[in-house]
Amino acid sequence: MQYGLIGRRLSHSYSKIIHELLGYPYELIELESNELKAFFAAKDFNAINVTIPYKTDVMPYLDEISDKARKIGSVNTIVKKSDGSLYGYNTDYDGFVFMLDRADISIKNKKVLIFGSGGTSKTALAVCNDGGAREVIVVSRSGEDNYDNIEKHADAEIIINTTPVGMYPNNGESPVSLDIFTKLEGVVDVIYNPLITELLYEAKCRNLKTTNGLPMLCAQAVYASNRFFEDCPQSRPRIEENNQGCLEESITKMLEGLCSNIVLIGMPGSGKSSIGKALAEQTGREFFDTDTLVERMTGMSNQDYFHKYGEAAFREKEALIAKEVGKKSGVIISTGGGIVKNPENVKNLKQNGKIVLIERDINLLSTEGRPLSKDLETLKKMYVERLPLYEAAADIRLTNEDSVESAAQTILKLLEH
Repeated sequence: MQYGLIGRRLSHSYSKIIHELLGYPYELIELESNELKAFFAAKDFNAINVTIPYKTDVMPYLDEISDKARKIGSVNTIVKKSDGSLYGYNTDYDGFVFMLDRADISIKNKKVLIFGSGGTSKTALAVCNDGGAREVIVVSRSGEDNYDNIEKHADAEIIINTTPVGMYPNNGESPVSLDIFTKLEGVVDVIYNPLITELLYEAKCRNLKTTNGLPMLCAQAVYASNRFFEDCPQSRPRIEENNQGCLEESITKMLEGLCSNIVLIGMPGSGKSSIGKALAEQTGREFFDTDTLVERMTGMSNQDYFHKYGEAAFREKEALIAKEVGKKSGVIISTGGGIVKNPENVKNLKQNGKIVLIERDINLLSTEGRPLSKDLETLKKMYVERLPLYEAAADIRLTNEDSVESAAQTILKLLEH
């Protein structure tokens, strides 16, 4: 192995994608703690990154550690020098700074709460102390400051979550409710799958400044890459920066695009399924239709299910589908016309998705085989009721008045901006 990542569980890591975007092969190596000694004795790598839970555990195996990494007490980048010695760095620090700056979240003169006490918490603490935070409190499950007495810090202005609470596949969980934090200005969650955790969703609903951990992940990878090729710059792949500016921003934008779902909402008959299939064909992404998934779950057509069990029973099944399909990354999702009636569905679809409202002249909407829109008058009434929900949920809007291929191309262009 030349370059790669070590950690305990890596099946959902984006690091391989990021580093290969940077131009070189990169492997994911899952290790148990009792395997670390043999791994470092073999030194069968040029350079590696380190993730949970080994950012501190690897330090005794290194010959040298940078001053910054030693001060933080955490290493995430290890380079084998020409003499075979192992040198440890912490590029998470600069990645964390990039993430805060990108989100315009200032810690200077602020009271900051950091949730968690692991390696990333140590990095966050160092950044906050160096950045002039007025007060920094580390909250852990068993520490002096814990989740049972967190109300004494209700005056916190910035919250940073470094715990895995809310991370895939346990989407929907949150370390705290934000109700007590009346002075809160910004929320950072270093989780990046899902892109919008329960904690971040609550913060966004309060119009607070937010960021997930994806910018940090991408930026630290760029900085780690610089270390990988520091002693042999001529072997570094040449990467063209795009019009997003710096390489850190370019890689972050690319990965956001790769990881985000495209979710289509709109009235029954507006063309969501057809456009969704065209998007899947044009992008090579997997396609999911929530109505079809409900039919697979129930074993009968949605029309028959409506007639036999009623709308409430259907909406329960639809909500289960939205919860599961919303956890996926980088797919196309077409939804039933009434999915926006349940706010939980919208939240679940937004956690990894950009929501596109497909609009079409109401007189052109088909009513055939649709249990809740049997005629034009019923359809018009439904449209008036649902339009505010569609508009509130949508990130972008598209009028479907051309071919489905053209509509799909327009959506992709709109999502680039």
